[in-house]
Amino acid sequence: MSPGALAPPHAALARLAMARLADYFVVVAFAHGKRGSGDGQGQILQRFPEKDWEDNPFPQGIELFCQPSGWQLFSERNPPTFFIAVLTDINSERHYCACFTFWEAVESSQLQNHLRNEEEEGEVAALIQPAQLFAPKSLVLVSRLDHAEVFRNCLGLVYTIFVDGLNASLETVIGSLLTCTIPITGGAQPDTEDEGARTISLGAGDRQVIQTPINDSLPISNCSVALLFRQLGITNVLCLFCAALTEHKILFLSSSYQRLTDACRALLALLFPLKYSFTYVPILPAQLLEVLTTPTPFIIGVSSIFQAETQELLDVIIADLDGGTVTVPECIHISLLPEPLLHQTREALSMVLDPELEIADLAFPPSPTISASSLKMQDKEIRAVFLRLFAQLLQGYRWCLHIIRIHPEPVIRFHKAAFLGQRGLVEDDFLPKVLEGMAFAGFVTERGPPYRDIDLFDELVANEAKRMQADEGSRARVLRHIKELAEHLYKNENPYPAVTMHKVQKPTEGCHLRLHQRPFPRLDEGTIQWIVDQATAKLQTAPPLVKAEKKCMVPSGPPLGAIMDRNGIILANSARRLEVVRNCISYVFESKMLEAKKLLPAVLRAMKSRAARHCLTQELNLHVQQNRAVLDHQQFDFIVRMMNCCLQDCSASDEHGVAAALLPLVTAFCRKLSPGITQFAYSCVQEHLVWTNIQFWEAMFYSDVQNHIRALYLEGIEDEGENHVEKASEEGPPQEEKSALEIAAEQCRLWPTVSREKQQELIQKEESTVFSQAIHYANRMSYLLLPLDTSKNRLLRGSGLGDAESVSNSFITNSIAGSVADSYDTESGFEDAESSDVANYVVRFINRFVDKVCTESGVTNEHLKGLHVMIPDIVQMHIETLDAVQRESKRLPPIQKPKLLRPSLLMGEESVMEGLRVYLMPDGREEASGGTGGGPPLLPAEGAIFLTTYRVIFKGTPTDPLVGEQVVVRSFPIASLTKEEKITVQAQADQFITEGCAQLQLRSCTFQLLRIAFDEEVASESAETFRKHLNKLRYPQQASDTFAFTVGHLSKAALQPKAKEKNPSLRTISRNLVKNAKRTIGRQYVTRKKYTPPPWEARGNQQHFLEDNEDEISVSEDVDRSTLTPSTTIRPSDKMTMSHLVERACCRDYQRLGLGTLSNSLTRSKNEPFRISTVNRMYAICRSYPGLLIVPQSIQDNAIQRISRCYRQNRFPVVCWRNSRTKAVLLRSGGLHGKGVAGLFKSQNAPATGPSQADSTSLEQEKYLQAVINSMPHYADSGGRNTLSGFTSAHMSSADSSEKRQPKLGSLMKQVMGGKDEGPLSRGALGHRGRLITLSSPKSLASKGHLSPRGKWGSIRASGRMSSYALNMEVGSRLAGKELLSTQANGSPSEASFLRQHRASLYIIGDKSQLRGVKPDPLQHWEVVPIEVFDARQVKTSFKKLMKACVPGNPSAEPGQTYLRSLEESEWLIQIHKILQISVLVVELLDTGSSVLVSLEDGWDITTQVVSLVQLLSDPYYRTMEGFRLLVEKEWLSFGHRFSHRGAQTLASQSSGFTPIFLQFLDCVHQIHLQFPMEFEFSQYYLKFLSYHSVSSRFRTFLLDSDYERLELGLLYEEKGERKGPQLFRSIWDYLDRLNKKTPAFFNYMYAPEDGEVLRPYSNVSNLKVWDYYTQETLSEGPSYDWELVQSQADPVEEAAQPDTSAPQSRRKIVWPCYDNRSRTEPDAISRLLEELQNLEMELGQVPERWKDLWDKAKASQRSEVQADPSGRVAAGSLLMASSLSHQRRSFGVYLQESGRGSSTINLSLDNDSSSASTPSSGKQGGRRSTSTLYSQFQTAESENRSYEGTLYKKGAFMKPWKPRWFVLDKTKHQLRYYDSRLDLECKGVIDLAEVESITPGTPTMGAPKMVEEKAFFDVKTTKRVYYFCAQDVQLAQQWIDRIQSCLSDA
Repeated sequence: MSPGALAPPHAALARLAMARLADYFVVVAFAHGKRGSGDGQGQILQRFPEKDWEDNPFPQGIELFCQPSGWQLFSERNPPTFFIAVLTDINSERHYCACFTFWEAVESSQLQNHLRNEEEEGEVAALIQPAQLFAPKSLVLVSRLDHAEVFRNCLGLVYTIFVDGLNASLETVIGSLLTCTIPITGGAQPDTEDEGARTISLGAGDRQVIQTPINDSLPISNCSVALLFRQLGITNVLCLFCAALTEHKILFLSSSYQRLTDACRALLALLFPLKYSFTYVPILPAQLLEVLTTPTPFIIGVSSIFQAETQELLDVIIADLDGGTVTVPECIHISLLPEPLLHQTREALSMVLDPELEIADLAFPPSPTISASSLKMQDKEIRAVFLRLFAQLLQGYRWCLHIIRIHPEPVIRFHKAAFLGQRGLVEDDFLPKVLEGMAFAGFVTERGPPYRDIDLFDELVANEAKRMQADEGSRARVLRHIKELAEHLYKNENPYPAVTMHKVQKPTEGCHLRLHQRPFPRLDEGTIQWIVDQATAKLQTAPPLVKAEKKCMVPSGPPLGAIMDRNGIILANSARRLEVVRNCISYVFESKMLEAKKLLPAVLRAMKSRAARHCLTQELNLHVQQNRAVLDHQQFDFIVRMMNCCLQDCSASDEHGVAAALLPLVTAFCRKLSPGITQFAYSCVQEHLVWTNIQFWEAMFYSDVQNHIRALYLEGIEDEGENHVEKASEEGPPQEEKSALEIAAEQCRLWPTVSREKQQELIQKEESTVFSQAIHYANRMSYLLLPLDTSKNRLLRGSGLGDAESVSNSFITNSIAGSVADSYDTESGFEDAESSDVANYVVRFINRFVDKVCTESGVTNEHLKGLHVMIPDIVQMHIETLDAVQRESKRLPPIQKPKLLRPSLLMGEESVMEGLRVYLMPDGREEASGGTGGGPPLLPAEGAIFLTTYRVIFKGTPTDPLVGEQVVVRSFPIASLTKEEKITVQAQADQFITEGCAQLQLRSCTFQLLRIAFDEEVASESAETFRKHLNKLRYPQQASDTFAFTVGHLSKAALQPKAKEKNPSLRTISRNLVKNAKRTIGRQYVTRKKYTPPPWEARGNQQHFLEDNEDEISVSEDVDRSTLTPSTTIRPSDKMTMSHLVERACCRDYQRLGLGTLSNSLTRSKNEPFRISTVNRMYAICRSYPGLLIVPQSIQDNAIQRISRCYRQNRFPVVCWRNSRTKAVLLRSGGLHGKGVAGLFKSQNAPATGPSQADSTSLEQEKYLQAVINSMPHYADSGGRNTLSGFTSAHMSSADSSEKRQPKLGSLMKQVMGGKDEGPLSRGALGHRGRLITLSSPKSLASKGHLSPRGKWGSIRASGRMSSYALNMEVGSRLAGKELLSTQANGSPSEASFLRQHRASLYIIGDKSQLRGVKPDPLQHWEVVPIEVFDARQVKTSFKKLMKACVPGNPSAEPGQTYLRSLEESEWLIQIHKILQISVLVVELLDTGSSVLVSLEDGWDITTQVVSLVQLLSDPYYRTMEGFRLLVEKEWLSFGHRFSHRGAQTLASQSSGFTPIFLQFLDCVHQIHLQFPMEFEFSQYYLKFLSYHSVSSRFRTFLLDSDYERLELGLLYEEKGERKGPQLFRSIWDYLDRLNKKTPAFFNYMYAPEDGEVLRPYSNVSNLKVWDYYTQETLSEGPSYDWELVQSQADPVEEAAQPDTSAPQSRRKIVWPCYDNRSRTEPDAISRLLEELQNLEMELGQVPERWKDLWDKAKASQRSEVQADPSGRVAAGSLLMASSLSHQRRSFGVYLQESGRGSSTINLSLDNDSSSASTPSSGKQGGRRSTSTLYSQFQTAESENRSYEGTLYKKGAFMKPWKPRWFVLDKTKHQLRYYDSRLDLECKGVIDLAEVESITPGTPTMGAPKMVEEKAFFDVKTTKRVYYFCAQDVQLAQQWIDRIQSCLSDA
């Protein structure tokens, strides 16, 4: 009988309790090698049994392993060696080969053969024959059990019997060795009959006890682990441990084979509970060294003889056991354990291996030093450390197991992503690699089943988790736990230490050296075989000993979440956040959309946290009924947005299970698109990588299958009615429900007891469950993988979906095909190919998934085939439904958008285009979009854009729901539009903008920018229409089409063609009039800039000039008389016209200045130097001048005609202002004609035109200028010409005179002209002036100035022309007669005395380029000051840049810096500096008595600016409202500033662009206002108002280019009767007057002018501020300059019922910088008081008093109080209004800014009879203030500390009456204060209690209050004076005395 037949089958080995100790016994000997190999080789001499066991075939290649370093002959006899090699067979079973090797002498015959062979091969034979050679011989035991010591003993015994010749048969010993069976696992103590089983004897008088482990799943390590640590150290072993876990190649080197085996065994023991499943060869024979180059991981040991061969291995980690080193190649990165586990493991290992480390530093170490544990024990302690490590690493792993089949065999999968997610180690380097590894897969297979034996590791994971967590901090407790575990492990290896007595004979010492030793005998096969057969037969008859199975349900342990709360792995998530998520979802489902919208951003932000994402899925789950939830469109949109946000933070592996939780929801939420067509949420959440991750789908599938299988068995249980009724009826808490693993365990336990049919039925049920899930998932996957628009190749976007080669290849080709289709031609049916491409792709993806999961979960092949057929149909069907959904979703009405808000319109303003829905995008201004300043983002806003006849208006609400209630308004007048362009906003800028929608950027010169994106619902045609209308309205055909004219006439606009029939006769006359005027002007008018007025249409309401010869005033002598219509004289019926002319502003002003009057008869009074000339009344001489002009008395009208030709645009010099003190006059004119226009003059070959030209016109011109000079009184006084004629330039430039007088004015002049300091002048003034000039010329005034095409007006270049230098020097030197009183670094001229006779009488400020080559003439009395000025073009460019700086189109990275940089580049402030500088110079000249003629460019831009500023600075009248109006009307309107042209108001002027000359002037006024806030009657708001409406075209005031044009349109003189209705607002001045009566908005409360003061502002750029008009905006109401609109919006201000100051009231108002109108939400104190008074009057039913009257009263009472209080103790601020401040206040630079914005709050009380104000300002009268008054200055009455208060009578100072005052006792400040009344906020006086000496009862004095008892009087004596008080009665008096006394005693 063959032995194999009796052997138990291999599969049953595990179940049987007993196993053979050894399977084979082999004798291997040295055999001489084949020819050609120097070495010999091994040869099996005998093996027993000779036939293979059936369950265990004989392993091949044993002979190689007996001598791993090769079979060789030795010259001496070595002692016997023993080691164990491990062979792994094809079934990955390990065979332990115990090799016992000894040496035998070689027989000489063999040796001879050996040597002969070698000689034949040509090798040199050894000359000397060796005496004796020894060959190795090995005895090998092959076993599947690893009992090293037993094997050593058994083979030793065989050797001993052979060597020592014991009387025992070798055959018997070997036979019994092969038949010996031992229990596989131990357990109970050995009892008597068991004794034999454990104690073995081989029949040679020996006795061995085999310690079989209690539990064979735990590895046996003896001391190997401890030895490994001893050899390599902690760090190295940890490194190897991690390398083995992460599947690296590991090679051990040692010269000892046994050590190699031990090291490998130790490493495997450390890996428990994972099992190493790659190549494992503890001892690798030399012949097999090429195994080391294998690509798979391995653990191999190699003898260190071969160290050299291992050097070139690049990817192998080499551990040298003998040297104690571990070498890691550069190319390998070993992932180490995650912290804190790594640190904890290191610490624990050092406690075990080096227990003395902790006490090494102690001064008195404890006497019995800690004995290191025995090696064996230390070994177990180290293993315990690693066991704990694995328990912590794999904690909670059973909660991530999915059981997908229970019968016939459990199939279990592990959810890696969830496991990593719960631990927060998704990004970790180490754990994911371990989970991906083979060892872990084996771990899941082995330990996954829920019903099996359990071991130490299972118990540790299940029961010790909490303990391990608790022990973490304490080393002692950790050590204690380690020792406990080590005990377990030790006990497992050595179950019964008592019976370890072996009795095995050993050979005598040195027996191997015996000389005559017989060789090992040949054994008798028959005997051994017979012994084996006997034993086998016996086994057959005996009943098999089956191992008692101790199976049980594997405990799962606590879930991970319960343990992982530490070190912040679970993000701390405040309950508040989750509350927000819940609320938002409930709002959505309750359709409270506005509320939901507010919370949505917070919810989307919260989605960053895991808890919030889980909360979202749970909440959404609650709203799904029967797997379906139909939503309306808006709800659907919200839910989809939340889902997308939730998914975008999930990684593709979905480690937190959020996508898994959402998967059932995306197929549940839907909306009805149309009958029968429903769109589900999945079509909107496809753009996430997680859906393309096949592992995600597998995990989901398995989890669902597990749930269904669980349900399958739960149902079965409930059907059987096993008391599960209650559970079914009421849901118990989840922990009572059985988990799937528990149910599976239960089923596994019952399985053997179930009948065969039942088993089959269960298997079938499970299989069909899995199959139905597979179909379900095929559907689900097609839902999420097929895009809504299947023509888009969404999935082919390189997301690396394909795991398999084939897929990734096809994947690439598909995408290439797709791109080819897109880029070349789509005519050849590519489109279909496209969509089917997607379909094919999805089908392949699903097929791959189905194959994998179905084979794993045991679905039958038929079912699998069925699935493959089904999948393409599923996909195709889904594509078809998607097409319908997509079609419908396109037709879907857009989500209900907010209602369009209609803007309020002005009277007469009419809508041109109804609102188009748009989004207002944020621009570069930070505040509105919640930028740096914080605050909610008001932009982007959604609303509509409206176009009216007057404005472009955006009105809407912010898209940010947190500010959704606010209304955002941005608007600007159409007339102010400067640029309209199409833009493209970056797509990421906003989620609202759909691609392809029109986007416009509209920029306005009121500093407004509208970046709008039209909503998709607005057709592109509408957007185009909008643009066309806008352009048409912006540039009307002529001025008469602008809003100011058409207001209220829109209905008539349709009738315009009929206008031709209007009164033809009048038309003709007017036309003739204008034609004649044109003819007259014709010749002189041809200048380089051709000026063409817009076409003129008669309105029929102007006056017509009819003939009348009443008064002959000659107009011109050399003009053809016939050219003037109809006669050259003023007609008698023209009194009307003349009186109108006289009424004009300029005339009123001339009369005020005493520059001449017009009597009825128009006779001149000869004694006046100037007269009013009517020469231009027909606008024939100069069309851009007014009708009446001031000219010198002596000049005849006919001369004027000739003079006017020398000047551009015929604008000859006329007087516009006279200094009342010095009588110097200011003249203005256009520049002189340049050489290029010489043809216009009579003498063709004349030299350059200039004042010295000898031509007759020039003579006239000189005569004219001389007449101006003669008109000046000081000139006449000092005797005509002589004054200046003697002063030649040589005399003037002499060094001494200029050195004596440092020329302040000269320096100013130099700055203006930019002269270099050269010649004698500079020597004289170097000290002061050098500094002054440097400081006052900012760098752009240096020679590189940026502002002019020529020599840039910052400097005069030395162009080699001496003439201009001489001129400069002379001008400078003539001006040098002025002492420098103080050089103020600020560039402001100080007061100065001057020598009049050193001064020219008339300075002509001209443009340098025009005056080139003009020779200075010492005989003239005028001086030419050439300056470089910038032209209109430069202003235009500069303004463009300024707009871009203040209102940038795009946000920049560093808004602050960009703003300042672009502001500087714009050079706007430099231009303002220049204008102010020139103006101050002119003011200086006028103030010192010289007249000035400003003659720049055409005389209507810079000239106007300078002339107006000069008047404003010199004459306080112009700083009043009335005066300023007059100034603008006179200088800007009458003198023909071309508003229409410069403002590009009509089609004709469109090309010239917007040039804000007037705005620049207003900015200059604003700069002066800032520096002199008390000198102007009007506020800054007034200037802004004018700036806005100067471009708005709302009023006719600033519309046309000259009075002539206004006359043409009949605007100049309107009949008195016409002023009603909307006519009233044709003029901005009327409008301002009306408004000013109603409200003090335009009034400056700080107005307290000095009499006749001349202002000299600082003009350096450093002193200029950017006007807030450019940067401010009010989004709540739009610009506040259309007063009616703002008023209609203003909410009624809530007022307190009664203003009770004693109780502090906090009404918190939030004022947003760019949203609220600050001056209205927080009015300044005075406005507020006026408002309160008005409200009170209304309440009392009185007619409210005008605010101005109130104000004047208040001021009057203020003055009287100032005069009445001689002691000067009035609060400093009251002087503000009393205007008794000395002049020095100017130099303090105290800027009190515009009301409501400034730093100074003005508290003004209008109570009782007095009022006062306090402003923080220094240097006022009233002496040094005490600290307490300073203290009180910054505290309002409400927040003061009032300990006790009430009314007392106080007697004033000597001879003053008794007055009741409100007293406040303040303990905090230790003072007694008094006020006029209880409501008074201003303290009237303070008694410091520190100074009080005594309080005594007083006596009534004269004038004391009557009816008061005597005892109510008391006196308070201080160190300074005595105060007399009287209370209303005795009790009150007593109370006051007590209170004051207690304060004193407290102190």
